[in-house]
Amino acid sequence: MKKILVPVDFSKQAEYAAKVASQIAKKNNHEIFLLHMLDVPVGVVDPASFGSGNNAPTALLFLQRAHEKFEEFKKLPFFDGLKISETVQFHKAYDGIIEESLKRDVDLIVMGSQGASGLEEILVGSNTEKVVRNSKVPVLVIKEDVDNFDIKNVVFASNFNIKNRPSFQNILNFTQEFDATIHLLKINTIQNFESTKASSDAIRNFINGHDLQNYTLNIYNDKSIEAGILNFSKLINADVILLNTHGRKGLAHLFSNRISEDLTNHSKLPVATFKLV
Repeated sequence: MKKILVPVDFSKQAEYAAKVASQIAKKNNHEIFLLHMLDVPVGVVDPASFGSGNNAPTALLFLQRAHEKFEEFKKLPFFDGLKISETVQFHKAYDGIIEESLKRDVDLIVMGSQGASGLEEILVGSNTEKVVRNSKVPVLVIKEDVDNFDIKNVVFASNFNIKNRPSFQNILNFTQEFDATIHLLKINTIQNFESTKASSDAIRNFINGHDLQNYTLNIYNDKSIEAGILNFSKLINADVILLNTHGRKGLAHLFSNRISEDLTNHSKLPVATFKLV
């Protein structure tokens, strides 16, 4: 990872995300791009005619206010010593984040899971889910303040379907970036039960051919997949949960129901998602 994109709405959640991004950047000498999307109703400012006619004064006022906030935001102590640039754009939050990630060729998006209200709203659940679901680069979702984002134990929860194996290298690249131990986790439930041998074979076939340095193989029984992932992560004192996504088909296809989306929204632990190839 060389470039990190952080969507910013100047909320506490955005500050938490920026703090984590800064810790990652300092450890690995990365560059940070801060992005604020002015998702203003068309009746107030029309992006198609931005800078002309009656829109100009209002647009300039919103831009000025955003840049003033950025000047204060960049004074936060965790940014010291980092290469940072910021962008303010008139755009819908979700579309703007995806487009900017492609334009900047970023390697990671770090974003908070909630946002402010009113015209500055950006990181509410629906937009977070859309970014998680459709981003071509990994998305790290932060919900709470993390003083020391030092990843040592990573949980990769999956059904270990062999057809998804090509995407596993992206998971390994992230894990190796932090020199962390990856705990491979398959959850068994009453509704979706299989023998320990079948689960073990599925995991071993999945990782076959990949160079794993520090890892454990785990099969965990629980009342639901979500509960199993969260309980196992708590048991080993995990620092982050890793999940694959299916893009526009949604996250649920890896498990049952909407398990990946639920984890992204409800887990207090940081959750990183990686799109399947």
